[in-house]
Amino acid sequence: MPRTVVLGIGNIERGDDGAGRRTARLLRHMLLERAEIVELDGEATTILAKLEGADTAYLIDACVSNLPAGTVHRIDAKEGELPQAYSDLSTHGFGLAAAIELGRALGRLPPRTIVYAIEGECFDPGLPLTEAVAAATVAVADRIRQEIEEDEACTKPR
Repeated sequence: MPRTVVLGIGNIERGDDGAGRRTARLLRHMLLERAEIVELDGEATTILAKLEGADTAYLIDACVSNLPAGTVHRIDAKEGELPQAYSDLSTHGFGLAAAIELGRALGRLPPRTIVYAIEGECFDPGLPLTEAVAAATVAVADRIRQEIEEDEACTKPR
């Protein structure tokens, strides 16, 4: 059976930086045991370790690229290098973008690697997600659930 992993990346205690982890928590209830769902702080080598042996990976993180809060970016990381505009999307230093490029260089990215980046607005310690980002986490969770269900329908024997 193909192995699907979902990595929710971020710091739940820093406002919108918790978007990836909140999405992972929503998916945990939606997908039950159909995917391995992990919450991470965003360190590149830890991300790579969790991708090991996966057939499909969804990575969700907050980002900042001067678009409105709650804007969702969907990037197929296997289509080539992340566009330059996305290289600094993550709110973490040596995090998601570095992990993807290192995984690509080492030939360790799963065959299907999808990044969902949610535009954040406020990253102050102790604050909750902003309203726009909270709404985006629900939308992203639903999109990933749909993608996983479609993948399962395509791989089931007839």
